Amino acid sequence: MFANIKSLGVYALSGFEVSVEADISGGLPAFTVVGLPDSAVKESTERVHSSLKNIGFKYPVSRITVNLAPADIRKTGPVYDLPILLAILCASEQIRPIPPHCAFIGELSLDGAVRSVNGVLPMALAAKAAGITQLFVPYDNVSEAAVADDITVYGVKSAHEVILHLLGEKPLAPAEKVGFEAALSADVADFSDVRGQIAARRALEIAASGNHNVLLIGPPGTGKSMLAKRLPGILPPLTKQQAIETTKIYSVAGLMPKNCAIINKRPFRSPHHSVSSAGLAGGGSVPRPGEISLAHNGVLFLDELPEFHRDTLEILRQPIEDGIVTVSRAAGTVTFPCSIMFIAAMNPCPCGYFGHPTRQCSCTQVAIDRYLQRISGPLLDRIDVHVEVSPVDYDEISGEIGGECSADILRRVLKAREIQTKRYEAMGLDITSNAELPSNVLRTVCKHTPAAAKMLKGAFESMGLSARAYDKVLKVSRTIADLEGAKIIDIQHISEAIQYRSLDRKYWYNR
Repeated sequence: MFANIKSLGVYALSGFEVSVEADISGGLPAFTVVGLPDSAVKESTERVHSSLKNIGFKYPVSRITVNLAPADIRKTGPVYDLPILLAILCASEQIRPIPPHCAFIGELSLDGAVRSVNGVLPMALAAKAAGITQLFVPYDNVSEAAVADDITVYGVKSAHEVILHLLGEKPLAPAEKVGFEAALSADVADFSDVRGQIAARRALEIAASGNHNVLLIGPPGTGKSMLAKRLPGILPPLTKQQAIETTKIYSVAGLMPKNCAIINKRPFRSPHHSVSSAGLAGGGSVPRPGEISLAHNGVLFLDELPEFHRDTLEILRQPIEDGIVTVSRAAGTVTFPCSIMFIAAMNPCPCGYFGHPTRQCSCTQVAIDRYLQRISGPLLDRIDVHVEVSPVDYDEISGEIGGECSADILRRVLKAREIQTKRYEAMGLDITSNAELPSNVLRTVCKHTPAAAKMLKGAFESMGLSARAYDKVLKVSRTIADLEGAKIIDIQHISEAIQYRSLDRKYWYNR
């Protein structure tokens, strides 16, 4: 006797259809799962055995063979417990055949309860693409699966509930569709708490307006981390497509907040400097997203940048530039998205007080050079905006009036982003910010006056800018012009953009 039940799997961020085939034949009792299963899938035999008995059905005392097709893709996790149980019931004729437009996913406990699994949203989207119209998922995952359009989702608490529904004895109610409503990061601390630091606040406003990367350099206690942690509060809300992309990553990683259907706020990730290369870029025998991808469509903040391992930092070079990270393993190669705003903070020396106006630096020149050399030139070159965060004086920090609030800054950022969105839509480009500008249209978009061109040429020759740094200056100046509503980049826009490329010359190249 044979039965075929539809299920789904997930590899990296992509779901795929799986056929759970069960065959019951004569011979010595045995329960075998084939089709390239991992250990968690093989252990499903014991969970299914106990669940069948505890929900009141007979376990066939025969030779049971379960095949998970296609057999050339590794099946991972306990997601196939529920479809395997149903396939055995169909093959043993304890329930009638299940139509092919239904699919099932879920882990079983020993008493037949259905537990939540990871990667439900990618699987729901794959089910829709495969023409499946009814999807049965664990009750705790139902809101996440309901994000997918044009598919009916049922949340189930136990295998017995599913069987009663299939028998028509106690139909389940389909889940309500989850709408999307973007949310600003209102729970983030406000910029009004920051005293002084006018230049750094201005730089972060420009960075948020154009999605530019930022490096904050300054002594301890000047507010570098404080500024960076308030950045999400001035970033535009996610679009629905961006929210789905971000949710897929968190779903696969098993980091979806409880009772959360979709990630509707920009993520902010701040890993410790002891993070490994695989923790940052992603990896594992079955590749999982790392911190770079978990920050997709949001902010990746690395505090105390020189304390990170050099090899770990160098991994950032390609993802920052391309917006994707490729992880290669013996089992295959996967690509994770990582369109991020990269924010880094660091001290100018090991003791932190090199260049401080009132405190003496205790580091030797060799120690300072060794400390700064932990950050490579190619990585620095990929950071658009370099900002020196100076100590705050007493009058600024003790004053009763704080700085400008995040809401006021956000209004200007949204206006600049709207200009960019309309511009690139009219050009037929699939980008939303100046930082994403491809080189082939950079000169068309970043038109500047003769005076601005003269200043840029002088800076390029005197500062020894690379071709990449030249492009970044143009992109930042385009953002500054957008904040002012200017169509042509003028000398003041170029001048400010060049200012944000001078600190690497001060600390690294002129020593």
